[in-house]
Amino acid sequence: MVRLKETEVILRICIVFLLLLTSVLVGLDSQTEEIAYIHKKVTFRDLFALELELYINVVVAAYNMVQLGFGWYGVAQKTSNSKCLSYFLDQTAVYVMFAGTSAAAQHSLLVLTGSRELQWMKWCYKFTRFCFQIGSAIILNYIAAILLIILSALSAFNLFRLYSPKRYFHFKSSS
Repeated sequence: MVRLKETEVILRICIVFLLLLTSVLVGLDSQTEEIAYIHKKVTFRDLFALELELYINVVVAAYNMVQLGFGWYGVAQKTSNSKCLSYFLDQTAVYVMFAGTSAAAQHSLLVLTGSRELQWMKWCYKFTRFCFQIGSAIILNYIAAILLIILSALSAFNLFRLYSPKRYFHFKSSS
Protein backbone atom coordinates (compact mmCIF):
# COMPACT_ATOMS: atom_id res chain seq x y z
CA MET A 1 0.00 0.00 0.00
CA VAL A 2 2.78 2.42 0.91
CA ARG A 3 4.79 1.52 -2.19
CA LEU A 4 1.73 2.04 -4.34
CA LYS A 5 1.31 5.55 -2.91
CA GLU A 6 5.02 6.30 -3.38
CA THR A 7 4.83 5.08 -6.97
CA GLU A 8 1.87 7.33 -7.62
CA VAL A 9 3.70 10.35 -6.16
CA ILE A 10 6.84 9.65 -8.20
CA LEU A 11 4.79 9.23 -11.38
CA ARG A 12 2.92 12.48 -10.78
CA ILE A 13 6.16 14.38 -10.14
CA CYS A 14 7.70 12.97 -13.33
CA ILE A 15 4.58 13.85 -15.31
CA VAL A 16 4.55 17.43 -13.98
CA PHE A 17 8.25 17.79 -14.77
CA LEU A 18 7.83 16.46 -18.33
CA LEU A 19 4.76 18.59 -19.02
CA LEU A 20 6.39 21.76 -17.72
CA LEU A 21 9.55 21.01 -19.72
CA THR A 22 7.45 20.47 -22.83
CA SER A 23 5.54 23.69 -22.19
CA VAL A 24 8.79 25.62 -21.89
CA LEU A 25 10.16 24.02 -25.06
CA VAL A 26 7.05 24.86 -27.06
CA GLY A 27 6.34 28.24 -25.48
CA LEU A 28 9.82 29.69 -25.84
CA ASP A 29 10.57 28.19 -29.24
CA SER A 30 10.87 30.72 -32.02
CA GLN A 31 13.13 31.24 -34.97
CA THR A 32 13.60 34.13 -37.37
CA GLU A 33 14.84 33.64 -40.91
CA GLU A 34 15.12 35.90 -43.90
CA ILE A 35 12.99 34.68 -46.78
CA ALA A 36 13.07 36.80 -49.95
CA TYR A 37 14.35 39.83 -48.02
CA ILE A 38 11.52 39.52 -45.49
CA HIS A 39 12.21 38.56 -41.88
CA LYS A 40 9.82 35.75 -41.01
CA LYS A 41 9.48 34.73 -37.36
CA VAL A 42 7.95 31.36 -36.55
CA THR A 43 6.51 30.62 -33.09
CA PHE A 44 4.15 28.03 -31.65
CA ARG A 45 1.26 30.44 -32.27
CA ASP A 46 1.61 29.86 -36.00
CA LEU A 47 0.39 26.29 -35.52
CA PHE A 48 -2.95 26.04 -33.73
CA ALA A 49 -2.34 22.46 -32.60
CA LEU A 50 0.87 23.48 -30.81
CA GLU A 51 -0.92 26.29 -29.03
CA LEU A 52 -3.64 23.88 -27.97
CA GLU A 53 -1.02 21.37 -26.84
CA LEU A 54 0.61 24.03 -24.68
CA TYR A 55 -2.67 24.83 -22.92
CA ILE A 56 -3.45 21.13 -22.42
CA ASN A 57 0.01 20.58 -20.91
CA VAL A 58 -0.46 23.40 -18.43
CA VAL A 59 -3.92 22.19 -17.37
CA VAL A 60 -2.83 18.56 -16.96
CA ALA A 61 0.30 19.62 -15.04
CA ALA A 62 -1.84 21.79 -12.75
CA TYR A 63 -4.26 18.91 -12.18
CA ASN A 64 -1.40 16.60 -11.21
CA MET A 65 0.02 19.23 -8.86
CA VAL A 66 -3.39 19.55 -7.19
CA GLN A 67 -3.53 15.77 -6.81
CA LEU A 68 -0.04 15.85 -5.28
CA GLY A 69 -1.20 18.57 -2.89
CA PHE A 70 -4.21 16.53 -1.81
CA GLY A 71 -1.97 13.56 -1.09
CA TRP A 72 0.58 15.72 0.72
CA TYR A 73 -1.89 17.33 3.11
CA GLY A 74 -3.55 14.08 4.07
CA VAL A 75 -6.72 14.67 2.13
CA ALA A 76 -5.87 11.29 0.67
CA GLN A 77 -8.68 9.59 -1.10
CA LYS A 78 -10.34 7.58 1.62
CA THR A 79 -13.85 7.39 0.23
CA SER A 80 -15.01 5.56 -2.83
CA ASN A 81 -16.45 8.77 -4.28
CA SER A 82 -13.11 10.56 -4.22
CA LYS A 83 -11.34 7.53 -5.70
CA CYS A 84 -13.98 7.35 -8.42
CA LEU A 85 -13.53 11.06 -9.18
CA SER A 86 -9.76 10.65 -9.25
CA TYR A 87 -10.08 7.71 -11.63
CA PHE A 88 -12.42 9.67 -13.91
CA LEU A 89 -10.14 12.73 -13.94
CA ASP A 90 -7.03 10.61 -14.55
CA GLN A 91 -8.75 8.93 -17.50
CA THR A 92 -9.83 12.30 -18.86
CA ALA A 93 -6.30 13.66 -18.53
CA VAL A 94 -4.90 10.68 -20.45
CA TYR A 95 -7.38 10.98 -23.30
CA VAL A 96 -7.10 14.75 -23.65
CA MET A 97 -3.32 14.64 -23.40
CA PHE A 98 -2.97 11.87 -25.99
CA ALA A 99 -5.42 13.54 -28.39
CA GLY A 100 -3.69 16.93 -28.10
CA THR A 101 -0.25 15.41 -28.60
CA SER A 102 -1.43 13.41 -31.61
CA ALA A 103 -3.00 16.51 -33.16
CA ALA A 104 0.22 18.47 -32.64
CA ALA A 105 2.27 15.62 -34.12
CA GLN A 106 0.00 15.45 -37.17
CA HIS A 107 0.13 19.22 -37.69
CA SER A 108 3.90 19.20 -37.25
CA LEU A 109 4.24 16.39 -39.78
CA LEU A 110 2.28 18.46 -42.28
CA VAL A 111 4.66 21.35 -41.66
CA LEU A 112 7.62 19.00 -42.03
CA THR A 113 6.52 17.47 -45.33
CA GLY A 114 4.53 20.36 -46.76
CA SER A 115 1.49 20.05 -48.98
CA ARG A 116 1.55 20.94 -52.63
CA GLU A 117 -2.25 20.82 -52.87
CA LEU A 118 -2.67 23.33 -50.04
CA GLN A 119 0.37 25.34 -51.15
CA TRP A 120 2.11 24.88 -47.81
CA MET A 121 5.86 25.12 -47.90
CA LYS A 122 8.12 22.76 -46.01
CA TRP A 123 8.99 24.84 -42.97
CA CYS A 124 11.68 22.56 -41.66
CA TYR A 125 14.03 23.35 -44.55
CA LYS A 126 14.07 26.97 -43.43
CA PHE A 127 13.38 26.67 -39.67
CA THR A 128 15.38 23.61 -38.62
CA ARG A 129 15.99 24.56 -34.98
CA PHE A 130 12.29 25.30 -34.50
CA CYS A 131 11.34 21.91 -35.95
CA PHE A 132 13.87 20.00 -33.83
CA GLN A 133 12.63 21.64 -30.63
CA ILE A 134 9.00 20.97 -31.49
CA GLY A 135 9.86 17.37 -32.37
CA SER A 136 11.60 16.83 -29.05
CA ALA A 137 8.64 18.43 -27.24
CA ILE A 138 6.24 16.04 -28.96
CA ILE A 139 8.41 13.05 -27.98
CA LEU A 140 8.46 14.24 -24.36
CA ASN A 141 4.69 14.68 -24.51
CA TYR A 142 4.24 11.08 -25.65
CA ILE A 143 6.47 9.91 -22.78
CA ALA A 144 4.28 11.92 -20.38
CA ALA A 145 1.18 10.35 -21.96
CA ILE A 146 2.61 6.87 -21.34
CA LEU A 147 3.29 7.78 -17.72
CA LEU A 148 -0.28 9.09 -17.47
CA ILE A 149 -1.56 5.75 -18.77
CA ILE A 150 0.40 3.94 -16.05
CA LEU A 151 -0.93 6.41 -13.46
CA SER A 152 -4.47 5.85 -14.69
CA ALA A 153 -4.00 2.10 -14.31
CA LEU A 154 -2.87 2.66 -10.71
CA SER A 155 -5.91 4.85 -10.12
CA ALA A 156 -8.16 2.11 -11.51
CA PHE A 157 -6.50 -0.43 -9.22
CA ASN A 158 -7.04 1.85 -6.21
CA LEU A 159 -10.72 2.19 -7.09
CA PHE A 160 -11.58 -1.37 -8.05
CA ARG A 161 -9.83 -3.02 -5.12
CA LEU A 162 -12.51 -1.49 -2.89
CA TYR A 163 -15.21 -3.69 -4.46
CA SER A 164 -16.08 -7.15 -3.19
CA PRO A 165 -15.09 -10.03 -5.47
CA LYS A 166 -18.17 -12.01 -4.39
CA ARG A 167 -20.97 -9.45 -4.54
CA TYR A 168 -21.63 -7.40 -7.64
CA PHE A 169 -21.15 -3.60 -7.11
CA HIS A 170 -20.80 -3.92 -3.32
CA PHE A 171 -17.88 -2.67 -1.31
CA LYS A 172 -15.74 -5.09 0.67
CA SER A 173 -16.76 -3.53 3.97
CA SER A 174 -20.47 -4.03 3.27
CA SER A 175 -20.19 -7.72 2.26
